Amino acid sequence: MSLTPEIRWIDTPEALDAACAEVAEADVLALDTEFFRERTFHPVPALIQFCAGGPAYLVDPQEVACTERFRRLLAEGPLKLLHASSEDLEVFAHWAGVSIAPLVDTQIAQALLGEVTSMGYQKLVEYWVGETLPKDETRSNWLERPLSEAQKTYAALDVVYLLDVWAHQRESLVRHGRLAWLEEDCAVLADQASRSDEADGQWYLRQRNLWRLGPRQIEAYRLLTTWREGEVRRRDLPRSWLVSDKLLFAIAERLPENRYELAAVEGIKPPLVKREGDVLLALVKEARFLDEAELPSVPLSPLSPAFKRCLKAMKKVVNLEAESLGLAPEMLMRRRDLEALASARLRGRPLPLPVGWRGERLADALERALNEVPA
Repeated sequence: MSLTPEIRWIDTPEALDAACAEVAEADVLALDTEFFRERTFHPVPALIQFCAGGPAYLVDPQEVACTERFRRLLAEGPLKLLHASSEDLEVFAHWAGVSIAPLVDTQIAQALLGEVTSMGYQKLVEYWVGETLPKDETRSNWLERPLSEAQKTYAALDVVYLLDVWAHQRESLVRHGRLAWLEEDCAVLADQASRSDEADGQWYLRQRNLWRLGPRQIEAYRLLTTWREGEVRRRDLPRSWLVSDKLLFAIAERLPENRYELAAVEGIKPPLVKREGDVLLALVKEARFLDEAELPSVPLSPLSPAFKRCLKAMKKVVNLEAESLGLAPEMLMRRRDLEALASARLRGRPLPLPVGWRGERLADALERALNEVPA
């Protein structure tokens, strides 16, 4: 295949709809985006690329809004291919207002074939197609206009080869009986991308040191992070530009009662106290006066001997299964999921065992392993 693909530049609604008509009957559509987000919460779309085996279409989202026809193509229509899609899905959700479906992420597909869990696109193309793609435009400013011919070619190649890669991957997945695994994982990925707003209230659970806090401190941290997530989304600011997780954790630890105590929290600077001090203190106060019965429980310490025994027993199960499948262990179970199982076992709660294809491979063995661990 040529490294100089046919390219069609799209900067009007009419041209976008015409391109949609040309690919409407395709079985598979390769997608990619270029975006900028150093100064914003939401990614600023700079380029939308798609290809169905013919020309590569490059859409200028600075000039043309997403049309209803393209929106339907993204949300319904042919199978959509993306590589390492998480941020691209954010771009489409923000620019087009839709979730991509049906979806295949070729990075996940490669991981399910026993390769590294995060193979880059250029290595993927070299692995399956034997072509070495140019890297010169990796750090281009995609918001500048006009784009150079080198930029356009680089962007087009990001989708042109994805179709060939997927053809090879699909054949291998079918041969190994893992195509359904990929479909399941990508459906979960698409569903998670469509629920980003609802996840604001769960952000605090990402904190690895939550177990070091007391119940009231955890509630304060939950309220603070939920507020921050909503605000950065509303103001369209990077999280760190408003207030970082580290600072919110420090505030939750200290539970300050006034501006003097807030200003004394390590890392807090006067401008933050001036701008956001009242709301931060109000959230902390809400946690300080919440009825004890409504406070969250403290996660178990991952350093306790009992917790470590549970993790060790489960890791043995996961590692053995991963070895038998030729997969990386993290493709089967994430550490946070293993920790959730250990916590449930030690607290005598129902086990949040894996479901789907992972449940079929692991659930029974994990439950047996946990039952054999002394409390």
